[in-house]
Formats: sequence, structure tokens, C-alpha cells
Amino acid sequence: MRHTLSVLVENRPGVLARVAGLFKRRGFNIESLAVNITQDPTISRMTIVVDGEERMIEQISKQLNKLIDVIKVIDYTFAPTLERELALVKVEATAQARREILDLTHIFRATVVDVGENSMVIEITGDVEKVDAFISLVRPYGIKEIVRTGKIVMARGLQSL
Repeated sequence: MRHTLSVLVENRPGVLARVAGLFKRRGFNIESLAVNITQDPTISRMTIVVDGEERMIEQISKQLNKLIDVIKVIDYTFAPTLERELALVKVEATAQARREILDLTHIFRATVVDVGENSMVIEITGDVEKVDAFISLVRPYGIKEIVRTGKIVMARGLQSL
């Protein structure tokens, strides 16, 4: 099962390497990782998506909590959350295909951020399924490049990390 962990850490050099190293030692592949500072510049927030059994994820959460730079770990897998991911998708766009690609972009509430002679770059934001669905639909036109941020999550309501 895919789990989404939010990890508050001290904003210091080497913390990311220590956290990633813990996953490596346990044999977990990190599927997605997004890191940035929080409203407090001394603290960073990592959103880590990893696939594994619940018991193993619980064990890795306990190991994370033992790291001196880790402040808090929350598994948001079963919690009501808002989740988003940003992707930039460069698609081949011949003159004949442009209208269809623009229609798909509009349907998915995405934005064209660059247009070339035979290509378009589309920015799409949403949950992972929405981004995957868009990519699947534009794939037949010829995807030249994709860059994705990785999932970020936030609890709904007043609950905060």
C-alpha cells in the first residue's frame, strides 16, 4: 500500500541525506519526495510517498522519530487531506494536434506556459490521479519531457502538523 508521510525536520545541511539514508537502509524506495521550508525558516517539511506494508511503515516512522533532526512524523495515508502535485509536460504539437491538446488542457484546467513551433509545455496541478490521467491522454501526441514535483499534502480543517 502507498503511504504518504509528512516529516518536520530541522532546516540544516545533511538532514535530507540522513532521512533518505534511513529509507535506503530499510530497503524502501521513495516514490516521491517534496521538501521545502515551512512558515518557520528553521524547520523544513518533507512529504514522502513510499510503498510498503503498514507494519513496515510504522517501523520506519519510529526510526525517523529517533533521528535527532526529526521533529515530527505523521502518516497521512488514512487521514482526510488535500493533496496536490505540479507537473510540466512538454508535448509534440503539430498544427493539426494543437486544437485537441488545447481542448484537453482546458478540460483538465491546466495552463499552456510555452508554445514552440512544434511543441507545447503544459502546467497541470492536482491530485496524482488527475496528473496521471492528463499525461495518459496527451501521451499519444508524443511526450518529449515531463517534470513532476511529487505529492504534497495538508490535513483538512484546523489540524496542522
